[in-house]
Amino acid sequence: MSGRSIAIANLLPAIVVALLIVIRLAQSASPGADDGVIEPRLVAALAADASVTDIVHPIAFGRDEIEPAVAEAGAEITGVASPAASDPQPAIRLAMADPTEKVLPEASPEQVKSLTGEQAAAASGGIDSIAVLDECYVVETCMDRYLWVLYQRTPKEDTVAETEERKVTVKKRGKLVTVTRTITTRVDENFAWKDRKAAERANMSMMDYVIGGVDVSFKRKLFNMLFAAEKAGLSPGITSAFRDDYRQSIASGLKAANDRSYHGGSFRGGYGHGLAADIVSVRGDTRAQRRVSTEAFWNWVDAHGKEFGIGRPYLDHDPPHVGPIDGNEYVSRRGTKVREASREAKAHDRKTAHNHRVAKRTRTARS
Repeated sequence: MSGRSIAIANLLPAIVVALLIVIRLAQSASPGADDGVIEPRLVAALAADASVTDIVHPIAFGRDEIEPAVAEAGAEITGVASPAASDPQPAIRLAMADPTEKVLPEASPEQVKSLTGEQAAAASGGIDSIAVLDECYVVETCMDRYLWVLYQRTPKEDTVAETEERKVTVKKRGKLVTVTRTITTRVDENFAWKDRKAAERANMSMMDYVIGGVDVSFKRKLFNMLFAAEKAGLSPGITSAFRDDYRQSIASGLKAANDRSYHGGSFRGGYGHGLAADIVSVRGDTRAQRRVSTEAFWNWVDAHGKEFGIGRPYLDHDPPHVGPIDGNEYVSRRGTKVREASREAKAHDRKTAHNHRVAKRTRTARS
C-alpha cells in the first residue's frame, strides 16, 4: 500500500467526525428543531472527543491539504449555528439517574375507575377530583371524569321509612279485640347497589350509565358549579345522576313516577336527556358531620348556583335535587309566575279563613 493511501486511511476517522458534526448542527439549526439554539461549546466538545483523537495519529504526508479544509468547514458551521439573539439561552443539563431508584407505574384509567371513593381519595392525597383533570384534553372527557370521581367518592347513604304491620290487642267498647296496626320506623340505607344493578341491566359500565346519561348542556353547568364549589373550599359529591325507568322503580323516598323522573325517565327523553342530579357534601368522618357540611353546601348552591344556571327546585322537600333553572322542572316549581300564583293563592286562603271565623262569631238575635 502506498504512503498516500495510508495517510488517507488514517485521516478517514477525522473526516467522519467532521461530517457527523455537520449533520448534527444542520439538524439542530433546522426550522423543525425544538429550541433552535446551539451552544458553541457543543462543536468543540464533539471535535475534541478523546475516543477519536486518541486513535487518529497525525501524519505529515497530506496533512497540510486536508486539515485546513476541515477547520474551515467547522468554522462555517459554527457561524451558522450560533444564535442571533443577544440574550443568552439557558443550557440544558442532563442529570444522571440513580440506578437503584425505582419508578412507580402510573395507574391506568381503568384501574382508577375500579377504585372505591375512599381508595381514590387516599391514592391521590385527597385532591383526586382536581388532579383527574391534569392530563385531560377533551372537554367532554374532562367533565365526565371529574363528575365520575365526585360520584365515586360520595357515600350512598339515606334515611328511609320502613313500615311493618303488627297485630295488637286493644280494648274497644269494653271488649278486647285484635287489630292490625302499621308501625313506621326510620332506618339507614346504603343504596350504592341500585345504580350498579341498573347499569348491569342496561349492559353499560357504571361511568357510562351514571354520567353518560346526563344531558350534555346540564352536565356542563353542573361541572362548572361543582368545580367552583370545590375551588371555594367545599367538598361536593354526587349520590345520583342519570336514572332510567328501572332505576327509578327501585328508588325509595320522595320520587316521581318511574317514567317521568327528570333524572332521565323515558317520558323525559331517556338516556342522554337526564336533567337532574342529587348532590351532597363529603366533608366529615361521620354522617352527622357530613350532614352539617351538606347544609352549608346547599346554602352555597342557593346563593351561587344561579350564576351557573343551576338551582334546587324543591328546596326542603327534596334538598339534594338540583336541575337547570331554565328547565321545565325548576320553572314549574320555582318560576316567577308560579311563585306569584302561590302567594296569591295563600293570601286568598287566609282571607277566606278569616271571613269564615268572623261569620261564625256573628250571631243572629232571636225575637
